[in-house]
Amino acid sequence: MDSFMKMLSTQALMLIYMCVGYYCNKKNIIDKPTEIKLTDFVLSITMPCMVFNSFNMKLTVEFVKEASFCLAISFAICGMGWLLGKFIYNRYPNEKKSILQYATLVNNCGFLGLPIISSVLGEEGLVLAAIFIIPNRIFMWTAGISIFSNSTDKKQAFLKVLMNPCMVAVYLGLLQAAVQLPIPEFVQKALTGIGNCTTPISMLLIGSMLTALTLDSFKDWSTIYYGFIRLALLPIIAMVFMKVLGADDTLTACGVILTAMPAGSTTALLAQKYGADAVYGTKIVLTSVLFSMISIPFITLLV
Repeated sequence: MDSFMKMLSTQALMLIYMCVGYYCNKKNIIDKPTEIKLTDFVLSITMPCMVFNSFNMKLTVEFVKEASFCLAISFAICGMGWLLGKFIYNRYPNEKKSILQYATLVNNCGFLGLPIISSVLGEEGLVLAAIFIIPNRIFMWTAGISIFSNSTDKKQAFLKVLMNPCMVAVYLGLLQAAVQLPIPEFVQKALTGIGNCTTPISMLLIGSMLTALTLDSFKDWSTIYYGFIRLALLPIIAMVFMKVLGADDTLTACGVILTAMPAGSTTALLAQKYGADAVYGTKIVLTSVLFSMISIPFITLLV
């Protein structure tokens, strides 16, 4: 119940940020080019700072074991999402099926998930979350791309995963935790201040993007079907899987919350690039974000 109340409080705070973003878009304070630039700023600057700050601890054998367990579970959950997506959307035409498959495999565990984990579980949860999202990034640039395209440049996909700013922050964070190099206080304060911008800016952006939703967006039953799969079925399966394997409470909460995140924003971008239905991709992303504001607090009740 304590986690549920924390999540409700977090969702209420994020809803305020989103309402401000919605207002800013309507008043043309945030337009499309601004959204793109701010998204790059969050993914390349503020979020890596937040991830790096979460490793402000001493690396121990116990942490390495827990991180390895976390990584293995995340790979299993991603694999499950990939297999599930291959079979449950066969009723839809290929331009929609590819979007639904990708959105089932790749969710918004970074842009939306990390700020939520930071707010609800603190630094301990954020460290595990930074490890947990690694397989999601790997699947995004390998199996995810292959859903839209018959061929994948494996070398380019590997480099994209390896050099992702948040991945680099994980490497540096692990190195810092291992060697405990002293960081000047002013540098640490700067990193903390920049990292703390992640949640409000990312929620402002999501609120701004939600202006694209119309009532017609909710008349397509496939968005409801997808929302049930992504926001309810997968996290419940993940929770049962982790409890059977004996994961501790923090790791279980982290894994279930991140699995319960809505479709990744790259869904619409890749649909546009590879000739799928980009408008439908945008609708899947935005409706699932809106549904998740209701579903995530209730998922935490089960953890």
